[in-house]
Amino acid sequence: MSLFTSIKTEKLLGRDPDGLSYDERSALAGQWVALEIYTPKTLARRRIEAIGESPAACARQLTGRGLDPAKFEFIRITPPY
Repeated sequence: MSLFTSIKTEKLLGRDPDGLSYDERSALAGQWVALEIYTPKTLARRRIEAIGESPAACARQLTGRGLDPAKFEFIRITPPY
């Protein structure tokens, strides 16, 4: 996944997955991202909080940042087309 390695994941954290550019979405295709589960407090906060090759990899990143993985959903990014 050469495109994925050329995109700095730190740059994508905090971004809305629906706002990713064509190149960013292409680079992340097949990767998993963690998004905070919807609650009335998080209605407008659909933000990428972790990126990894599996939900477990995302959960490890969240835990490493002091966040509770149980409060996140994990989705696989699809190609932009």
